[in-house]
Amino acid sequence: MTRQGLLIVISGPSGAGKGTICQGLLQNNKDMCLSVSCTTRAPRPGEKHGVNYFFVGKPHFEQMIANNQLLEYAKVYDNYYGTPRQYVEEKLAMGMDVILEIDIQGALQVKQKYPQGVLIFVVPPALSLLKERLTKRGTDSLETIANRLRCVCEELSNTGRYDYLVINDTVENALDQAEAIIKAEKCRPSRFDITKFLDC
Repeated sequence: MTRQGLLIVISGPSGAGKGTICQGLLQNNKDMCLSVSCTTRAPRPGEKHGVNYFFVGKPHFEQMIANNQLLEYAKVYDNYYGTPRQYVEEKLAMGMDVILEIDIQGALQVKQKYPQGVLIFVVPPALSLLKERLTKRGTDSLETIANRLRCVCEELSNTGRYDYLVINDTVENALDQAEAIIKAEKCRPSRFDITKFLDC
């Protein structure tokens, strides 16, 4: 009997460590994959269609929106980004657990269209630590970091709409918490067809 896969949505402020947690989950679980998003932007050097993104034209993307073929989407700087429903549903039907690493807006769209999905929000133990992580990364200007930190409070106000909160004090602890959440979710009675187990 093939088990229906679990749709796992992971969000969090920039620098909270959600990408690292996603990579850890993928390394530890062979029956887990990262969803491939669609985008209307041009491929960057080294990017491959179907691996990094599904690269599609704007009319095609807008047709996908009209046909309800996306679990979530957003427009960022004149380009669309979204999660194709068919790709995700095919993987779930194969018994694969699918991770979506997306922002709050996208996560809440997914929850509306796929309520059995599991939403996990990753936070650092303190705002000061988040500032330190963003600064050490060395990829953003001080102005960009300040803007990101201003957005954190607004993001945190939405955590009550998620199913779980993971505090990333260390990567090991955060990964253990995420693994425990996923294991517990797979044991929910609502995820089983009990008639397959019983003879009554």
